[in-house]
Order: sequence, then structure tokens, then C-alpha cells
Amino acid sequence: MHADRGRLIVLIGMMGAGKTTVAKATAQRLGWRCVDTDEEIERVTGSTVSEIFATAGEGVFRAREADVVKAVFEEHGAAAQPTVLAVAGGAILDPVNRARLREEGGWVVWLRAAPATLADRLGGASGRPLLAGDPAGQISQLQAERSPLYAGLADETIDVDGLEPDAVVDELVSCWQAHRLADRVGR
Repeated sequence: MHADRGRLIVLIGMMGAGKTTVAKATAQRLGWRCVDTDEEIERVTGSTVSEIFATAGEGVFRAREADVVKAVFEEHGAAAQPTVLAVAGGAILDPVNRARLREEGGWVVWLRAAPATLADRLGGASGRPLLAGDPAGQISQLQAERSPLYAGLADETIDVDGLEPDAVVDELVSCWQAHRLADRVGR
């Protein structure tokens, strides 16, 4: 079952782009439910993302992540409570997740940030297993690998460099309203 694209906003992008913060603020502004895949994994497993990476490995974490994404889409397809979903940065690496976002997805927004912005926001990257050792170098490498995937999924891209979260939410909500209007006019 396809989700109503206007009642499911999906935020994608690199760690540090502000997906969790923007998702929560957008959901609050719209009066919607907010789901963050990392927070949901931690709630279900009782372990932090870092603990899962350290004890079970990235593969187990990615499998849990795919389960959460699938569950949100299944819930949304059936119940249709409007939702803002913040998807972990690496979830788009899974072809099944990409297909789900493309075929069953809501309105997908890429929060795009320059590697320097991400490095600044993440600081020493404690609690970010994929950035161990050389955070700035790892961010640049991950961004280079993931950007084409984000671009291929996004219905809208918002450059977040230099923007406060409220400004990102303002732009996101404005774009979403334009999207909804275009959908109504196109029917």
C-alpha cells in the first residue's frame, strides 16, 4: 500500500545535518507524530547505537534500521497518522530501504550540509562509530559515497549550512505546503 505522500515527510541526509532536530520541530509545528529511526532502535533494543555497533556490528544495526523503516511505512499505510520520519544517514545504503522510500515513500527531503558544517556540528564525533579515528576525513568519504543516493531519492533538497533549525523548518514547511498545493491542483 502506498503512503499518502502529503502525510508522511521523510528526512534524509548525513549525520549532523539536523534530521532529528528538524523532524521534531516540524512534527510539533504541524501537530504530527515524529519518529527517528536511531531513537526507535534504541527504544526497541534497550541499547545505544554505539553499543549495537560495538557489540553486534554495523550489519545488525542496519538490519534493525531496515525493520524500523519498514514498520513506519506499514503503520503509515494502514493508519495514516501524519508522520515526520528522520531516517538515519546510512539507511539509504540498503537497496530495500531505497526502494521503499522511492515506491512507497512519503515526501522525501534531503537536508544537505557541507562536510565542514557536519564536522563542526559533530565535534569529536563521540558516539558516532563510523567516524572513529578521523572524523573530518570519514565525513567527506561518507558524503561522497552517499550524496548520489540522497539526490536520487529526494523530492526536495534543503541546504542547511548556516541555517538555524527554525529556518530549516520554515523552509521545509513552506516547500511541503507548495508540494501539497501542486498535488491538489494536479488531480
